[in-house]
Amino acid sequence: MYSFAQRNDTSVIDEPLYGHYLRVSAAEHPGRDEVLAAMNCDGNAVMRELVERQSASAKRLFLKNMAHHFIGIDGAFLGRLTNVFLVRDPREMLPSLVVQVPHAELADTGLRRQWEMFEELAGTGTTPVVVDSRELLIDPEAVLTGLCAALGLDFDEAMLSWPAGPRPEDGVWAPHWYHAVHRSTGFAPYVPKRDFPDHLEGLLEQCLPWYEKLFAHALRARLPESNDALT
Repeated sequence: MYSFAQRNDTSVIDEPLYGHYLRVSAAEHPGRDEVLAAMNCDGNAVMRELVERQSASAKRLFLKNMAHHFIGIDGAFLGRLTNVFLVRDPREMLPSLVVQVPHAELADTGLRRQWEMFEELAGTGTTPVVVDSRELLIDPEAVLTGLCAALGLDFDEAMLSWPAGPRPEDGVWAPHWYHAVHRSTGFAPYVPKRDFPDHLEGLLEQCLPWYEKLFAHALRARLPESNDALT
């Protein structure tokens, strides 16, 4: 979201379905009451309004949604959009997730829902673009260039960096979730996580098949150039 917010031709909205998700799921997330009070929690009405607003806008609209927020949502509008799925290896995602959602389950990861949505959209001829966070961090420019091409956009180097700190587009939940991104000024070099927690092995086993299905479709970083002088 921060990357696309740097484009002059694009406006961004942060998780417009979060209030809807908290209302219908009764999930206990940090800042729950504040989120419910700040948002329209009728998800179908929210998406109808946003899609209609976009049809009259000169700017492109980037909507950051979470797959697990799509509970009781009529997804017909997705066929009118270009859909991009961002995925992260659960071996690296789960230790971060359980900091805020200590008793996380497969549904909280969104991975199975993402694959279901991928198949549904592919079946209508609107196959989503898949971006994997590791590939993105290994080579941000190459992956973003490929993503922009898939979206019919020219790559803009401004997408590679942003000023540190909160942004006006942040949802009211940012103080609970965005500590790391508020310290960032761009895509940090990829560093693999070590020492996966034993107590998450069961959840990892549930997540991996769905992640691997999605990763098979992901944009790839460029391979390092070979050095013919090395043997």
